[in-house]
Amino acid sequence: MMLLYVVLIIILLILVLLFGLKVVNQYEHGVRFTFGKYTGIMQPGLRFVFPLIQTWVRVDVRVKVVDVPDQDCITKDNVTVNVNAVLYYMVANADKAILEVENFNYAISQLAQTTMRDVVGEASLDQVLSHRDAISKRIQQIVDKATDPWGIKVNAVEIKHIDLPDDMKRVMARQAEAEREKRAVIIKAKGEVTAATNMAKAAIQLAKTPGALHLRTLQSINDLSSDKSNTVIYAIPTEILRLVQRIGIK
Repeated sequence: MMLLYVVLIIILLILVLLFGLKVVNQYEHGVRFTFGKYTGIMQPGLRFVFPLIQTWVRVDVRVKVVDVPDQDCITKDNVTVNVNAVLYYMVANADKAILEVENFNYAISQLAQTTMRDVVGEASLDQVLSHRDAISKRIQQIVDKATDPWGIKVNAVEIKHIDLPDDMKRVMARQAEAEREKRAVIIKAKGEVTAATNMAKAAIQLAKTPGALHLRTLQSINDLSSDKSNTVIYAIPTEILRLVQRIGIK
């Protein structure tokens, strides 16, 4: 009978040992509880947990990605935009992540959504479109500070897409087209001013040199004669008329 008790005790000890041995992976921490009370962090490796007396929670401490779903945000100038983002975070303190919040992954997602709406609401539409990085940084700072008591470190927040209403897209397209036309008119006007200035300089130079205008006219006629379809109307240069007047030919 005594031998039977010894065998049963040995079997019980073996079962306790087998059920109590736990493996904590390199990328994990274990949060141990004894009779429901927090009693420490289990580091990676082979660890022992007393069955029925102790329990533990496995916590992944790698960087995680939270896809912040599309949010309808109203900008400072009352324009509704649809924004979505992605958030990168990691668990810095496994005990706080378990003790201070019920579901830290869900809590971070909800916090990121409300923060994104608030930050976008503080900026105008032009600022949202042109300063996307600054808005992402602002969201990251707010969420990181709010999750400090949970033992969470927010590494980055990236805005993936900003979708505008169809009517706003049409307005912006017309604005961009008008801006391009404006630049084209300005460039054309500058070109005409430059051309007029150069023509004025050329006229002054031709007027200073006797016969220069006649030579320029002959050069133009030579250029036009290369194309048989051109009709050339030749005007007598003023230098020839002055010469005729000087020699008295009527």
